[in-house]
Amino acid sequence: MPEQVLIEICVDAAQAAVAAQQGGARRVELCAGLVEGGTTPSAGLIALTRQSITIGLHVLIRPRRGDFLYTDLEFEIMKQDIRVARQLGADGVVTGILQADGHIDMPRMQELVALAAPMSVTFHRAFDLAADPYKALDDLLALKIPRLLTSGQKATAFEGTPLIAELVRRAGDQLVIMPGGGVNEQNIREIVSNTGVTEIHTSARSRSESAMIFRRADVSMSGTQELSEYELLAADAARVSCLRQAAVSV
Repeated sequence: MPEQVLIEICVDAAQAAVAAQQGGARRVELCAGLVEGGTTPSAGLIALTRQSITIGLHVLIRPRRGDFLYTDLEFEIMKQDIRVARQLGADGVVTGILQADGHIDMPRMQELVALAAPMSVTFHRAFDLAADPYKALDDLLALKIPRLLTSGQKATAFEGTPLIAELVRRAGDQLVIMPGGGVNEQNIREIVSNTGVTEIHTSARSRSESAMIFRRADVSMSGTQELSEYELLAADAARVSCLRQAAVSV
């Protein structure tokens, strides 16, 4: 097991990014709408998060929820969002595009990689919806993308450990394989030990109560009621610290 595992925390608020840094994370992935899988954060959120933390800041470039087959207009939005992220001081972007047949959209990804330079590029879990993981890996290597976020094409990274381990073996030092999806204090050690990965992606979130005194239980702002309007779900510094400790070899 690696002596030091880099912990990346997925956050959708500047304060959560601060908590991730306090807990010992070395990088955050900043997004909006984390409860629906994440979309591109606003320029204001990127700017204020950059001002609030000194650790690495990667920005999700995803124009909407759902599949990763994008229209021409959505692709133009992604390009503009990459320009904004670079201007606001992001260290990297996290993105991915598939074709209708489930293979990586190579021409468009090549364009995004070139546009993002000199920022780092992570290909996100669009990989987990790809038709052939080994062809997708070869495509990412051809694109010279430095990092892949994946659950091993399973619901969680723990379940996807066998594929993740094989991806690590095939990629060697050409591409960082970063497990993400359901990583927690109970399974992080086993995931790292069984795959040999050097980076881990997780949200390390805890629920907390809103400070609102006046409340209405009969009105929701969301079509999917995972949380009430008076519950917050954000990165927890203590959980981040526990994850770091759990990932360290004895």
